[in-house]
Amino acid sequence: MPITKYLEKNAALYANDCALVELNPEVRDNRRITWKEYDLTQPEPNLPYRREISWHIFNEKANRCAHYLLERGVRKGDKVGILMMNCLEWLPIYFGILKTGALAVPLNFRYASDEIEYCLNLADISVLFFGPEFIGRLEAISEKIMQHRLLIYVGEGFAPTFSESYFMSAMNYSSENPGIELTDDDEAAIYFSSGTTGFPKAILHKHRALMHSAAVEQHHHGQKKDDVFLCIPPLYHTGAKMHWFGSLISGSKAVLLRGTKPETVLKAVSDERCTIVWLLVPWAQDILDSLDRGDLKINDFHLDQWRLMHIGAQPVPKKLIEDWKKYFPHHDYDTNYGLSESIGPGCVHLGVGNDNKIGAIGIPGYGWKVKIVDEKRHEVKQGEVGELAVFGPGVMVCYYKNPEATAEVMDDEGWLYTGDMAMMDPDGFIYLVDRKKDVIITGGENLYPVQIEDFLHKMEAVKDVAVIGLADKRLGEIAAAIIEVKQGYTCTEEDVNNFCMELPKYKRPRKIIFASVPRNPTGKIEKPKLREMYRTEDPFASMRSDN
Repeated sequence: MPITKYLEKNAALYANDCALVELNPEVRDNRRITWKEYDLTQPEPNLPYRREISWHIFNEKANRCAHYLLERGVRKGDKVGILMMNCLEWLPIYFGILKTGALAVPLNFRYASDEIEYCLNLADISVLFFGPEFIGRLEAISEKIMQHRLLIYVGEGFAPTFSESYFMSAMNYSSENPGIELTDDDEAAIYFSSGTTGFPKAILHKHRALMHSAAVEQHHHGQKKDDVFLCIPPLYHTGAKMHWFGSLISGSKAVLLRGTKPETVLKAVSDERCTIVWLLVPWAQDILDSLDRGDLKINDFHLDQWRLMHIGAQPVPKKLIEDWKKYFPHHDYDTNYGLSESIGPGCVHLGVGNDNKIGAIGIPGYGWKVKIVDEKRHEVKQGEVGELAVFGPGVMVCYYKNPEATAEVMDDEGWLYTGDMAMMDPDGFIYLVDRKKDVIITGGENLYPVQIEDFLHKMEAVKDVAVIGLADKRLGEIAAAIIEVKQGYTCTEEDVNNFCMELPKYKRPRKIIFASVPRNPTGKIEKPKLREMYRTEDPFASMRSDN
């Protein structure tokens, strides 16, 4: 069953119930006033900038979007892009695209002009919705991308000369279902890989994968009608949207929050009575740091209803969750592992109630199979390190227009080889060791940076840490630790070296660098960027590739 059917069901069953809320407390002055909104002239000190729509209005807007596109010649199988920041318009447009039978193609809002142009061409995008934040980037390439392509401006006021206005036109179209027949085998979406260097790959998924991601999320976290999901990460990525799909199944409210400051997050949870929050490691750590310093006090917020905190997109330091439980002992916790190639989070997950296994990414998710293999793709023995492979209804069809890259990561049976090195313990729980390409070979020994990072995270002064390999004439590579120190703390190279005396000598970082740790919008450490920043003359450079 296509995912659009859930929207239509909710519109029928819960027509006037709130479906989506948009909060923009950190950018209030730059937002337009439209849709349903609280009267900001009235004294409501606990309500930041806020808009909301019901399930009925959500579905109507998706239908109007679909008819608008159909009128402009969009047909089943066409590709329609979305280049927008998180907002109330995002998801109705996404579902409007799906209702035409076209493929929705979300684009990373951090893409530069050349990356946007590349993705438009790679995915054969014929129509692009874009927000006001992207006028400059599109204007720079407008002459090259306008041929045979419709650009639609989703914003107030007059549209740029190279586009037409969505708000001026779409509301004039029918709010009835367009009636395009969809099946699970129809192609539904293209997502782009979140690689931290080079141009991304286009990942093709069918409607079956979208539906499976919804079932996985609801099965893992048990969303009910009275749950409220707080969504902070960008909707262009599979992670945020596929977690929200659990709310779609249950017909429950979701809050789109534009802002990641600790006070902003806790206030949103408090004001909207959020019960489920998905955080990235840096945001969770920032909340803990603010609580530790006394900048924020739990009693100033209404948080008793918050039942589940889960994290994904990157390895989670065990100490972070231990510290979190000190402040929020009643919280259920889950961590989710996944890739855009596996329709986002959930092919492996820790599972609520498995706090004794914190540090693991978990067990196979609902409807998924996993195995750990050697370089010849033979399964390794339990406890041995190998590459993690996953199999299930959420595995991509292919890298669009890239059969060579597809063959590198998928076999004829449909197994997806993730490039992540992992091991399984006697209880069947999987531990992520590192990315295959991030393994450091020093003096013939394999070092797995995640293991060293987990160790360094135990230092009280460490806020974030990344371990990378740097060229060394004698050892080939050495481990370098880039350490971001918590506000109000001091940490020296001697402190780090003394702390690392507990590690085997070959695992100790040979170089300590105090600096910020860059992460991409999905929370992954940008290690290629760090290697570029700190690399010395590298005799093995021609052998190393981050693409």
